[in-house]
Amino acid sequence: MITIEISFINAVVEQNYIIWIEFYTFAQTQTTIMGLRSKLKKYLLHKRLPMETYVPIKKTKPEKMVEMVTAWAGLELIIEDILERFNIGRDSCIEFGVEFGYSSVVFSNYFKEVKGIDIFIGDEHTDHKGDHYDKTKASLAEFTNIELIKSDYRDWIQKDTKQYNFSHVDIVHNYKETYECGLWAAQHSECTVFHDTESFPEVRRAVIDIAKATGKRVYNYPHCNGLGIIV
Repeated sequence: MITIEISFINAVVEQNYIIWIEFYTFAQTQTTIMGLRSKLKKYLLHKRLPMETYVPIKKTKPEKMVEMVTAWAGLELIIEDILERFNIGRDSCIEFGVEFGYSSVVFSNYFKEVKGIDIFIGDEHTDHKGDHYDKTKASLAEFTNIELIKSDYRDWIQKDTKQYNFSHVDIVHNYKETYECGLWAAQHSECTVFHDTESFPEVRRAVIDIAKATGKRVYNYPHCNGLGIIV
């Protein structure tokens, strides 16, 4: 009787072990397939919309930072390299698309004045929806060289004629809006950077077209969702 029960238990254990191995193999295969799909998608994007890869000489963490979950994380390490590589002035920076201010704080390390333009209610591509202007302004109060302005980029570019050393575009990730805002930025600054050139093909396409329209050089840093650089 005992021998029969032990044999039965061993059979169940063996069967479950086989099922587990089969499941693990299946999961690994699926992960591999998903990884290959992702790599193929990126390869096709780069073939269709080629950009010269930006390779930083050094990576530097800014002295002043804020802790938050953001798709921009990691890009702060190459900003100083970009400024030094292209000999960009350090007086003024304007950015379109502040959200909660991670990039604004990064830029505040390198420029005397940082101007952040945003509607502060999110858009179709952001997780957060709802007015967060007051919250963001309060959280960045200690960074006195940052000025946050609640405005649609379309209204702002109609009245601002100033030239800036640096500009950053990270608004709704559609071609039309990125091109319109980015063209103005590229015409009004020495260097313009665009987030999400890897994750949104329409942003990438707009950046390439802006570089062509302005006769400037264009590069792409292919990490952290991508950073297009027009200089």
